[in-house]
Amino acid sequence: MNWLMSTLGSSIGKKLMMALTGLGFIGFLTAHLAGNLTLYGGSEAFNAYAEKLHTLGPLLTLMELGLIAFAITHISTGILLFIQNRNARPVRYARDERAGGRTWSSVTMPYTGFIILVFVVFHLLNFSFVDKTNTTIFEIVSSAFARPLYVAVYVSVMIVVALHARHGFWSALQTLGANHPKYMPTLMVLSLVFSLMVGLGFGLLPIYIALRV
Repeated sequence: MNWLMSTLGSSIGKKLMMALTGLGFIGFLTAHLAGNLTLYGGSEAFNAYAEKLHTLGPLLTLMELGLIAFAITHISTGILLFIQNRNARPVRYARDERAGGRTWSSVTMPYTGFIILVFVVFHLLNFSFVDKTNTTIFEIVSSAFARPLYVAVYVSVMIVVALHARHGFWSALQTLGANHPKYMPTLMVLSLVFSLMVGLGFGLLPIYIALRV
């Protein structure tokens, strides 16, 4: 137990927790996108998908609690690593930010993560914690995406999510031991493909609904 606590308390342990929880969210994003794509099937298809989720009952609650635990772990660990990295470099100096494989996705991870957190709260307040009496989830979604400002915010944040996912995907696998010249080029391509899938998959939905309404 002491070994486990010592490992989780180290920088390597924190990075492992970030990697594992990050991969968990990648799985969630994939499943969530697959469900949201039923919007293209119209109100009956999307409402049926939502109803099927609710029939899971306690299992759905357990998954939601798991996501909350993952989120708390991911966010708190990310903040600790960010502070440690800042303290390790108290004096900033001129350098090429892209050196050593650094990209816009990697450099902006703490900031895109914060934007995503704020958006998740905003998203839950507008879709999950609303009065669903005498209405359906499809009508709630259609009403939200009938507002141009909401569409603009949603699409913009999906670009941020894509940036975050691009670095997070390959970085998590690298942390777990996939850092090899033979595999990294493929992982980089897969991370780009996944980020495009997330960005376009989620980002095009509000535009489609807005034009459909």
